[in-house]
Amino acid sequence: MGLEITRKSGTRFPGTPESREYTIEESLEELSALAESAGAEVVERCTQSRPAPDAATFIGSGKVAELSTAARSLQAGLIVVDQELTPTQQRNLERATQAKVLDRTQLILDIFARRARTREGQIQVELAQLSYLLPRLSGHGVEMSRPGGGIGTRGPGETKLETDRRRISRRIRKLEEDLEAVRSGRSTQRRQRQAIPLPAVALVGYTNAGKSTLFNRLTSAGVLVDSRMFATLDPTVRSVVLPSRRPVLVTDTVGFIRSLPTTLVKAFRATLEEVTEAVLLLHVVDVSSQHASHQTAQVLEVLAEIGAGSTPQLLVLNKVDLLPEGGADPAAVGRRILGDAAGKFPARAVAVSALTGEGLDRLLALLDEALPADPVSRARLRVPVAEGGLIHLLHERARVISREYEGGTCLIEADIPESVLSRLSAFLLRE
Repeated sequence: MGLEITRKSGTRFPGTPESREYTIEESLEELSALAESAGAEVVERCTQSRPAPDAATFIGSGKVAELSTAARSLQAGLIVVDQELTPTQQRNLERATQAKVLDRTQLILDIFARRARTREGQIQVELAQLSYLLPRLSGHGVEMSRPGGGIGTRGPGETKLETDRRRISRRIRKLEEDLEAVRSGRSTQRRQRQAIPLPAVALVGYTNAGKSTLFNRLTSAGVLVDSRMFATLDPTVRSVVLPSRRPVLVTDTVGFIRSLPTTLVKAFRATLEEVTEAVLLLHVVDVSSQHASHQTAQVLEVLAEIGAGSTPQLLVLNKVDLLPEGGADPAAVGRRILGDAAGKFPARAVAVSALTGEGLDRLLALLDEALPADPVSRARLRVPVAEGGLIHLLHERARVISREYEGGTCLIEADIPESVLSRLSAFLLRE
């Protein structure tokens, strides 16, 4: 187990890495970034080896005493554990150290709460927080949880506990209803976008891989770019014109992370649907990170969990400007990063720098090649003048050869992509 102490928000404590790929040091580094994203300052780290977590305190009485001394000497007010604590472990640690104790899940939830800007994001974060809190209410106020003196009566502690549970359960149901309304609204927006058939592409990747920087470089969207983790929570959709002149919709999404809390995955279902609806994923990888292969594996795991594991991917090896000159072939780097997953899907790779713009032309060309074909054919159509939106669509998405007005109709000859022509089949003039 590893330990970190922060001066502003207190002491932090990561536990045993979940897999052999992550060492204690790597886990501590990531926890440092998470705590700093939450506004903490890391001032000390400590590690401990145990055959198993202690049931009462997670770290054992000796380490608790050491931790208490360190927290007091550094005037630290917070301890963060890299694994999930039981309510008993959390309460015992707080009593022994006289400091606030958070586990990894609570820290991530706190960061999400700080980052949420839209109403949708705030609903999702609050739902995740309450879903995490509800099963952990047991144990609070135990001293007062005795039955009352009469039949069918209950003591004040138990009454308050059950009241809290009912209040939180009601709030969760209300938030789920609100989120379902958001999901319905997002589905309506998606159907409206699909009415003008454009392929959807989603940016995915580990948090802080540079997705928002790349999104801004591709779309000039002006999305917030921040080196802190989870700087982007709310999805943003913009159109991009490819070299073939085909427009596509590109979505910037929330970054993934190792051991992403299940409550967050469930709460952000409406947001993650933008990923599951995409026909292609731009999987952004920080190629300068020494943990690139592990982070990529975590993203693939989350994609499989939300039902997007089989969606075609284009591996975008970002931040090549931080690598020594004359780096390896992108395809070889991509195969090395994917590891065992390389055989599961033939993800093509392209090296870029979202910061400098290096490799963006190649990325757009590969994106053009990877998207489903949309063949163009010449056709003649008779469109009612009242259908001004369809006439505008033809001028926007097709190459108009000629246009004549006859009474209340418009006779148009144009080279039209198949995706647009299928929508206008009712107005097609057959030879």
